[in-house]
Parts: sequence; structure tokens; C-alpha cells
Amino acid sequence: MTLLYTEDHEWIKVDGDIATVGITKHAQDALGDVVFVELPEVGKSFDQKDVSGVVESVKAAADVYMPITGEITEVNEALRDDPSLANSDPLGAGWFFKVKFSQPDQLTALMDEASYTKLTDAA
Repeated sequence: MTLLYTEDHEWIKVDGDIATVGITKHAQDALGDVVFVELPEVGKSFDQKDVSGVVESVKAAADVYMPITGEITEVNEALRDDPSLANSDPLGAGWFFKVKFSQPDQLTALMDEASYTKLTDAA
């Protein structure tokens, strides 16, 4: 599985033609305690960079952007029930949704961990 990142602080874990998406540790640190998440509908399609969800914290609300064009195949219902999973385990149990992607060439525009770390260290 390949783990990639967006400039908008989403992570994407690729496994075949399905990708799991969530917000990064950097994003959840900046947001503070997450109190609500709005997840997309299963079966809905999005283009890369479309707003696909919302995360609300005690500090602010932020959009979640689609890192790759595709169709939502699953959402993390546990996250609806316990939004704090986005804080306690952002790269694991705090995932947001899974997407069957249709344009794998878009993956080349995403960052690897070293590039993402360089971006966040410069912020």
C-alpha cells in the first residue's frame, strides 16, 4: 500500500484501485479537538479537489478535499459516532472514506511522506 499526501492535509492510502482517505496528523493538530464530521454519500462521485466532506473542531471548521477523482465506496461510520478518532488515530481508525478511483495518473501529483514533511515543516 502506498501512502500519499495532499497540500490540503489529506492522506490517501492506495490499495489496488481503492484508496482510503483521511486528514493528516498535522491537520488534526491544527484543528484541535474534532467534534463533528460530515462524510460524503456512498455512491457519489467527486472530481479531484472537490469538497467531499467537512470536519469541525472546537477551533474551526475545515473542508475535506477529494485527493483523486472517483466514487465513494464506503464511509467510516465509527467516525460519525466518535469524531475524536480523527484526533486519536488520524492515520488508522480515524479514516474518513474509501474511494474507487478512475484516474490513477492523478496520484503522481500527490506528495510522498518526505515531501509532505518538508511542506509542514516550512509552515
